[in-house]
This record gives sequence, structure tokens and C-alpha cells, in this order.
Amino acid sequence: VETSVFVSLIAVTVAGLTGKEPVQCSRDVVICPDSSLEEASKKGPYDVVLLPGGALGAQNLSESPAVKEVLKEQEGRKGLIAAICAGPTALLAHGIAYGSTVTTHPGAKDKMMTGGHYKYSEARVQKDGQLITSRGPGTSFEFALAIVEELMGAEVAAQVKAPLILKD
Repeated sequence: VETSVFVSLIAVTVAGLTGKEPVQCSRDVVICPDSSLEEASKKGPYDVVLLPGGALGAQNLSESPAVKEVLKEQEGRKGLIAAICAGPTALLAHGIAYGSTVTTHPGAKDKMMTGGHYKYSEARVQKDGQLITSRGPGTSFEFALAIVEELMGAEVAAQVKAPLILKD
């Protein structure tokens, strides 16, 4: 019941780089976008722009001018940006949040530190100003809860966390 309240309070738009076609991710997970990134960007601004991980996905995000535009707009208005796994490398590619402390999947650390634009943390979830980064699949619940806390407060995040039976 508590999580359904949470879901009704936060609207999520899953945007695809190439449209609404299903996207096959690493580990054969298939995601069906709600709209193209181009369409979604016209409906913003959004409370948070979230970059998922995966090596190929992060590369695609890094090479996308549309992603750069959305990130620059979000950063310019001091909106929340979140990225997990290899996703933070797209921040580097687009010159976002330079000077921030970040974390990534261990396999993306060297790439993320190229150029010395960021400070690196081994934290499972790292928050620095309007940026939240996380390490990978094993930290996804903590990452999601950090986003909920930032958007809705600690009390709501605690209510969402309680029925998940997560380890403290």
C-alpha cells in the first residue's frame, strides 16, 4: 500500500533515444519506452533526469546530442540529475557537473576519471549537490531511495523502504 502511494506521487517517463521501439539492454532485459527523448524533452522540465547504466547504453547516451541537450538544460536550471553504473560516463562526455564527487561501476572508474573533471568516491550511492550517482545493479534500491528522498523527503523514502525488507 505504501509503495502504491509513492508510485502515484511520482510520474515516470521512460524515453528512448530512437523512439518508442523496444530497447534490448544488456542481460537481455527489454524496456518499452513511453516516448522518444525528443518528444519527452518537449514536455519537460522534469524533476529528475536519470541515466541508466550498461556499457553499451552509456556509450549510446554519451554519443547522443539529444541527451546532451536535456542534461545541459537540467543542469542549467539546477534540476536533479541521477546516473547509475556506467551511466555517469555520459556526464563526462557532455561536460556535466564537472568538479562533483561521483561514483560509478568499478569497470567505468578509469574512464570517468579521464581528464580529472571529477572526484571519485567508492560510496554505493554518492550525492553531491543536484547530482546522485550509484555503482550498479546491486545498489539500485539504495539509488532509487536516494532519489525518492531528494524529491519527496526522508519520511516518504522511509515509508517506501519499509516493505522492501532491505538490509541497513
